[in-house]
Amino acid sequence: MAEYKHGSMNIKAQEKTFEGFVRFATRSAIVVIVVLIFLALANA
Repeated sequence: MAEYKHGSMNIKAQEKTFEGFVRFATRSAIVVIVVLIFLALANA
């Protein structure tokens, strides 16, 4: 079995990908909320 030391793996790429995903999810949620508010006001 390969020698592996806990915490020695380079995770910069994974961190960057996760940060991008969180940013995308946050912006998408904001857009959806704004669209729903607009639809509610337009149909009132």
